[in-house]
Amino acid sequence: MTGHRETRPAGGGIAGPVLAWYDRHRRSLPWRAPPGAVADPYRVWLSEIMLQQTTVAAVRPYFEAFVGRWPAVADLAAAELDEVLHLWAGLGYYARARNLHRCARMVVADHGGAFPAAEEELRRLPGIGPYTAAAIAAIAFNSKATPVDANVERIMARLFAVDTPLPRARTALRAHAAALTPDARCGDHAQALMDLGATVCTPRGPRCGACPLEDRCLAHRRGLAEQLPNRAPRKERPVRHGVAFWITAPDGAVLLRRRPESGLLGGMVEIPSTEWRTTAWTDREARRAAPVEADWEPVPGEVNHVFTHFRLEMTVLKGAVRDTAGIEGFWSPPERLDGWALPTAMKKIVQLVVANRPAPRC
Repeated sequence: MTGHRETRPAGGGIAGPVLAWYDRHRRSLPWRAPPGAVADPYRVWLSEIMLQQTTVAAVRPYFEAFVGRWPAVADLAAAELDEVLHLWAGLGYYARARNLHRCARMVVADHGGAFPAAEEELRRLPGIGPYTAAAIAAIAFNSKATPVDANVERIMARLFAVDTPLPRARTALRAHAAALTPDARCGDHAQALMDLGATVCTPRGPRCGACPLEDRCLAHRRGLAEQLPNRAPRKERPVRHGVAFWITAPDGAVLLRRRPESGLLGGMVEIPSTEWRTTAWTDREARRAAPVEADWEPVPGEVNHVFTHFRLEMTVLKGAVRDTAGIEGFWSPPERLDGWALPTAMKKIVQLVVANRPAPRC
């Protein structure tokens, strides 16, 4: 294996065979312009934000719902944040939705409703980092930019037989990708590599016989394609514990509150809960931390939810109040809970409570 040694794949540049392959095998995606058409920067930006840490299959219905409701950036900018968060619910990483809304408003206010074409200007907008800026610049404006996602990293690691583990290898892999970016059809080249990684040069079981770069790939030549890229061992996610409080008013309404704008699930609506900590809550501690006084009853079962950096385990206590005066938060009829921007972890709490309701008497 070669590490970072500058060993070139056979044949040098790859744009010719990659673009020829793309012209025959390109994926049809709702945010992608048809062959020969100019890409819409709004759709490119929206899709790239949604696709962060998420799959194409998961994003497709969300993208179609967003563009159906807000077909242009000015429409999204005019929306209320709660509307955006509600339609985003289930995609996760909710800071992306808040930045999406902020970015739309900034594009309208500061750029006349048109996305800037330069990577440097794009990176000044909320939620747009180096990768997203390069993707928009290349795909929407055909600039010579090099977006490097996990698919492109994998192709470069195999093409150059880079055995240094990720994430340490990223600087070298990005340099390789940048050196192979052509002067023409930059957007098609970027999308071609993404498609190639997603459908041929896959993480497991790469279809080397269908790859236009088979005869140039050092990893294939050395029988290493399945092994690359190398990754540093993953650390096990720590577990955090919390207790949620299902609080009902005399009319059956459920108490909700809004989380702070900054931090995890910022600005989202939640079922009130304790803090999420590394040690489990005792029953006594949980009752002391409750936002109201009530005769608390445990709900059978547990809610488990995985965030990026930790796993959350929650139990639920339910209780009723006779008077809602002075209680911080707001009340929702239970049948209207799905109208709020509840993140997935909160929806799981609702599902647990509903699943444990007594069956109606005949």
